[in-house]
Amino acid sequence: MAQHVFNIRRSFLLPLGLIVLLTLILLISCLLLQVPLAKTLILAAFMLPAILLFAESCLRRVYIEDDGVQINKLFRNKRISYAEMTEIDTVVVRKRAFVSLSSETDFIILSNSYDHFDQLLTELLARAPATVISEETKKLASQPAKKSSDMFSAWLAVAVLVVIIYVQIKGAF
Repeated sequence: MAQHVFNIRRSFLLPLGLIVLLTLILLISCLLLQVPLAKTLILAAFMLPAILLFAESCLRRVYIEDDGVQINKLFRNKRISYAEMTEIDTVVVRKRAFVSLSSETDFIILSNSYDHFDQLLTELLARAPATVISEETKKLASQPAKKSSDMFSAWLAVAVLVVIIYVQIKGAF
């Protein structure tokens, strides 16, 4: 059985991992520098979603197989066979693209956050029944939307965290 695996782009995972690491460094510095407890707790509360997003993004996989599509996420997996598919549709918002795979009982949503998204679409459309593929999805497959705003935002967050850590540590000495 031929199977192709697609992951979230590493160009997004790298700054996201750095955000988690820098937030942890900031949290440790808050504890060592005896920053007021409320500020430390707020930072910890912001850190939790970043850790979950990073873990979810690192573990997310899409498997395009001969008989269906499977997506593995943190704490859950979904699978839809091509025979069960009732529709493959697309929504594009600016440069963010979402492809929904629907069946009578379930659905899977894929975004262009995946590495080699154009190949993912090509393989999906080659295996899926032509009758369930929307015109928008065919158009997206011929001209996939490239998204970079999430990487810019993540790198901006890394820069802001570096500045905050620098200011906090410099102020302590």
